[in-house]
Amino acid sequence: MTASAESSIQQQVQASHSPRAVYIHIPFCTNKCFYCDFNSYVLKDQPVMEHLQAMDREMAYTVQQQPAGTIDTIFVGGGTPTVLNPVEMEFFLKSVRTHFPHWNDNIEFSMEANPGTTDEEKLRVMMAGGVNRISFGVQSFNNTLLKDIGRIHHTDDVYRSIEAARRVGYENMSIDLMFGLPNQTLEMMSHSLDRALELDLPHLSIYSLKVEENTLFHTMFRRNELPLPSEEAELAMYLLIMERMKAAGYVQYEISNFAKPGYESRHNQTYWRNEDYYGIGAGAHGYVQGQRHINIKGVNSYNEACKSGLPRLDSFEVDEQEAMEDFMMVGLRMHEGVNRSRFQTQFGGRDFDDIFGAQLKKLLASELIEVTEIGYRLTDRGVLFGNDVFGTFVGALTEE
Repeated sequence: MTASAESSIQQQVQASHSPRAVYIHIPFCTNKCFYCDFNSYVLKDQPVMEHLQAMDREMAYTVQQQPAGTIDTIFVGGGTPTVLNPVEMEFFLKSVRTHFPHWNDNIEFSMEANPGTTDEEKLRVMMAGGVNRISFGVQSFNNTLLKDIGRIHHTDDVYRSIEAARRVGYENMSIDLMFGLPNQTLEMMSHSLDRALELDLPHLSIYSLKVEENTLFHTMFRRNELPLPSEEAELAMYLLIMERMKAAGYVQYEISNFAKPGYESRHNQTYWRNEDYYGIGAGAHGYVQGQRHINIKGVNSYNEACKSGLPRLDSFEVDEQEAMEDFMMVGLRMHEGVNRSRFQTQFGGRDFDDIFGAQLKKLLASELIEVTEIGYRLTDRGVLFGNDVFGTFVGALTEE
């Protein structure tokens, strides 16, 4: 057998064990929201095309190192990917298809969007490039709240953007909402739910505000200048959200995510099942065959690094014990819970009852989890105390 034939066979074997999911990070935004700690930079004066060319090089280096097999899901996040103009968007999507050419016939290709950044021309470029799912960052249908959290769109932009997407042919769309915002009341949350449900979309993500370091809100919080709702008010909002979404026919398939049957985010389930995924772009994280990586965050530093290789800020091996802890923590976020057979597949036939017997017994006794046909899941009470459940597994094995 020739050396080239051996190399081809080796690549095919590698590809068969490659991630089936790709996360790609576009770090540009029109502005920085007051709560945002994501790796994002205001678009003005940024070297956008140079950055897209650098990302193209990273994709090439990535698949040289770990050849791509069939891709089931692609998710483009940010930042706001839809700040790219149509020419930039077309270049970017062509890069993705060039380096990850083999797609599942039923691929889920999602892109985050900000209301007001998706005219029909851009939407047609996105659709031609394979994007078949859009997630709009709406956050609230109250314009005062939107201004107070640093968003620059108005509710009218939401309606225009969704109408434009529907005209182009998009059906699989989602919106993000937030609760626990400064000065937000239960009535405001109810109003946003009314407006969101009127849109009759197949998926909604509804998150509570987390005050993260290195944000304006964190600075305000430390100065006692951030008028957050009480814990009781925030809990009332969450209970209202779950009640309203269930009544409207949505399944709460994960703590913060609601979908009509068949429209659950398959890409995010990759994360919650602790499965491998490629991570491309400035500040992106990836997880491939037990190795996690974090990319260089700065745009210019990332661009320069991609000229000579992979733009890694850090890369480290996740040992089996930590991977097991991660499996339990993220898996219990889903309504289906943790799956025994998936655990056994990932960890050489071992059973989570043998590994986490003490922790599971404690959570069962506290009625925070319950037994299912496939493993364990949160109870209704456990959903409300999810952080306590997840915390049970932090360091459970690695700190022994």
